[in-house]
Order: sequence, then C-alpha cells, then structure tokens
Amino acid sequence: MLVVAAALIDAEGRVLMARRPAGKQHAGLWEFPGGKVEPGEAPKAALVRELREELGVEIDPDALDPVAFSESLGERHLVLLLYRCRSWRGEPRALDAAEIRWVAAGDLTALDMPPADGPLAAALAAEC
Repeated sequence: MLVVAAALIDAEGRVLMARRPAGKQHAGLWEFPGGKVEPGEAPKAALVRELREELGVEIDPDALDPVAFSESLGERHLVLLLYRCRSWRGEPRALDAAEIRWVAAGDLTALDMPPADGPLAAALAAEC
C-alpha cells in the first residue's frame, strides 16, 4: 500500500501533527497528515486531496518537496512517502483527526507515533 504524508512547516519551523481518532488503527498516536494513494493517482495529487479532506487546506503540488520514505512490514506492506510543505492556503483544522498540534521539529521523536512515522520524524528532525 502506498501512503503519502506531509510535514506542514510554519514560519516558526514547527511541524503540524495529527492525532489519530478513536476507532481507527493506531488510535491516539500522532502522525503526519495524509493518506492512501488511490489507483491511478499520482502521489502529490493524492496528498493535495488528502490535506484538503483532512485539514481543509489547499496545497499547490509544486510546493511539496520529498523528504524521506519509510516501510512497515506489519499486516500490510506499507510504503510511506513524506513531503515537506511550507506554503498553503487556509487555516489547518482537525477535520479527520482527534486533534492537531504544532510541534517543534526537535520534539517530533518524543511523540507516540505509528511505526512508519517514527523514522520519518527522525529524518525530518535531523534536517531542521
């Protein structure tokens, strides 16, 4: 399964994280917002769609820069692509998450995260 996620980074260098809602796998854990790439969909197009659905923001695909990827070999083989984004339109809202929070890049690895997100948080924190 191919999944895309975004590290939305504000002017203060903080990263937007979303808490998974109750009733979903990994409920209560923090993750980068994003979701599944549908068949025939390009990864950046999928991420633009997912961020609109989950956060109510509009993203220009050209504003998405690839950062890293991770793999999870649990029940389903998952490849997670992380993109960095520093510009968007609209104020992010928790439309599909229990809550959202801006986190300093250096504090990302202290959050409880699903297995595929942890290596991405470490890679992003090392860059910032």
